[in-house]
Amino acid sequence: MNWIQEPWPWFVAGPLIAFVMILLLMFDKKMGMSSNLRTLCTICGAGKASSFFKFNWKEQRWNLIVASGMILGGFIGANLLSENQTVNLAPILVEDLKEMGFDNAGEAYLPSKLFSNSVFNDAKTLMILVLGGLLVGFGARYAGGCTSGHAISGLSDLQLPSLIAVIGFFIGGLLMVHFIFPFVF
Repeated sequence: MNWIQEPWPWFVAGPLIAFVMILLLMFDKKMGMSSNLRTLCTICGAGKASSFFKFNWKEQRWNLIVASGMILGGFIGANLLSENQTVNLAPILVEDLKEMGFDNAGEAYLPSKLFSNSVFNDAKTLMILVLGGLLVGFGARYAGGCTSGHAISGLSDLQLPSLIAVIGFFIGGLLMVHFIFPFVF
C-alpha cells in the first residue's frame, strides 16, 4: 500500500487528467474553478446585483459536482492517504523562507504564517491575503477564467486566448515570487 502514500507519478496522473479532458471535450463542456464560484454566486441571488450573474446556473450543475469531487479528493488525499506532510524543498529555499518569517518551511504544505487562525490577529498578513484574494478574483474575471480553466481546459482545447493567459499567469507568478513577495515579507 506504499504507492498510496506517495504522489502519483506523472505517467499515471497525466493520462488521467487527459482522460477527463477528453470526456469534457466529447460532451462540449469546459472546466474551470472560477466558473463554479460564478454559479454559486448566481444560486445565492447575485443576479439581482449584477448582470454577469444572470444566466441559467442549472446548466452548470455538472461543474459543481466536479468541484465537489476535487474538494473531497483533496481532503481524502491529505487526511487519509498521506503519512508525511513534509515538502521536499531545496535547502537554500528553506533558508530564504525562514529569513522571511516562514518558520515551518518544508515541514508542511500550508505555511502556518498564512494558514492558521493567528492570521486574524496580524493586520499586515490579513491585508495581504484580502488584497491577494481580490487581485486573483479580478484577474480570473479579466482573463475570462482561472488557471485551471485556461491551463487545463483551454490549452487542451487549443485556444489561443488560453495560451496567452497561461503565459501571463507564469510571468505574473515569476514577478510575484522574485520581486514582490520578498519585498512584502
